[in-house]
Amino acid sequence: MTSAGLGANGLLLNALTIDGRTEGRRALLTAHGELVHGATNTLAEALAGLPSGITEVELDLAGVTFMDTTGLALLDLLTEYGDRQGVRVTTGRWRGQPRRVLELIGLDTTDPLRTGPPADSRERTASAVARERAEQLAVLRMEIAQLRHALDSRPVIDQARGVLMAAHGCTPDQAWEILRETSQRTNTKLRHIADAITASAAPDGPPPPEPLRAALRAAAARHVSRAPV
Repeated sequence: MTSAGLGANGLLLNALTIDGRTEGRRALLTAHGELVHGATNTLAEALAGLPSGITEVELDLAGVTFMDTTGLALLDLLTEYGDRQGVRVTTGRWRGQPRRVLELIGLDTTDPLRTGPPADSRERTASAVARERAEQLAVLRMEIAQLRHALDSRPVIDQARGVLMAAHGCTPDQAWEILRETSQRTNTKLRHIADAITASAAPDGPPPPEPLRAALRAAAARHVSRAPV
């Protein structure tokens, strides 16, 4: 077994390890870890340790969880080894983020060695990794925006529940069900319904629109024992 990924303190950090075995004249290599700086050295050592007479090398990457531009350097190394030794080299079982990078740069995700890396592969891989991270950042930003909106909406929704509890003598959970059902039946956002209810509770406040009032009455009739006032 060979490995890479030594940190400055000498500890293994997300190291790449490669285990190997042979079946006749076929070498089966299995990689685990990350294709980052130092990974090509690990692969070179594994290839150098293969016995003579090997005619086929297969690299299983199911255990690889991340790769940067080193992944393309690894493909280059495998191609050069195959050409130099006159052996057939294949890779397989790309998964997760490494597979996504291959997709982004237009390589065969079953075995990218079938076509070989394009001439500008290193630049395209760097761009693909950047795009992958940008997509993840965009998802996180969306989740944060949704959370902020939910936090901003919470006070007025709680106020509306309080108005419904006072009007119908219901519990907080029942008030929530009234709001939720009204939102679904009228195709209106909870925040807008809550705004209308709290506004109507103010002195001389405008009552909710009649379609909304009707939906609120119907929901209250289903969720509380006392008829709405």
